[in-house]
Amino acid sequence: MKHLIFLSSLLMLTLTWNNFSSTKEISGRRTDINSCGNMETLNAYQKEASTKAFANMHPAPKYADPSLQLGKMIHFNCADGKEANGYFIPSKKKSNKWLIVIQEWWGLNDNIKNEADKYFKDMGDMNVLAVDMYDGSVASTPDSAMKLMRGADMGRMTSIIQGAIKHAGTAASIYSVGWCFGGMWSLQTAILAGAQAKGTIMFYGRPETDMNKLKSIQCDIIGFFGNLDKSPSPEMVTEFEKNMQLAGKKLSTNKYDAGHGFANPSNPSFNADATKDSYTKAIAFLKSH
Repeated sequence: MKHLIFLSSLLMLTLTWNNFSSTKEISGRRTDINSCGNMETLNAYQKEASTKAFANMHPAPKYADPSLQLGKMIHFNCADGKEANGYFIPSKKKSNKWLIVIQEWWGLNDNIKNEADKYFKDMGDMNVLAVDMYDGSVASTPDSAMKLMRGADMGRMTSIIQGAIKHAGTAASIYSVGWCFGGMWSLQTAILAGAQAKGTIMFYGRPETDMNKLKSIQCDIIGFFGNLDKSPSPEMVTEFEKNMQLAGKKLSTNKYDAGHGFANPSNPSFNADATKDSYTKAIAFLKSH
């Protein structure tokens, strides 16, 4: 009898432990889904940006004067327990509005810091944080940018965006803007920020294709794209428009007869008229939201 009681107790303990372990594993999976979600779009960009064809669309960036920059570098904690860096310009008046600025594939260089300054000057009562997605690395040639992209950890980058959102605070209204690589991540920021997201700007960034992620967006999106661009192509942009409509989300697209990188003076596709028009509309979008 004692032997039977012992075996019964052992069986109960085993079942309880297995149930606990299973629940813990499922909980872990749910956490992964909530924090990262489907990374198919991010991985597709990484694969494309690791090719010579993509690199050929991005000649080495020109020198950008850092002498009059308004911000300073700061550190903030990330969701993965590590620190991240960012170029920060605090609002002149206390504000819960935060604009997250996201780099091109070069890294957080002086051109992006100067862009952050421009948005700060025109918005005024907004904190501006340009995040460093490469943890201090900056490329100066297409080959070095391609190398950084090949070694990029999309999970780490997700944690950096989450860390920036958390650094802004639970009461913050989150806005975002980015170009190319950063345009893609600007849209991902809207997804990661949830109800805190209030407006997102993407310049020729790769659109998200996962419908569940698109359905989770809780803010308006404005995008600027080139009809002569190959990444994203006009066909990809059209699909994005259809998917956003199916998801019941508000997307405004502006298309120019320009190539990839039309808003970057370093790029041969630079288009002054398109750059001026898109920037004016981006500022108007932010102010209206």
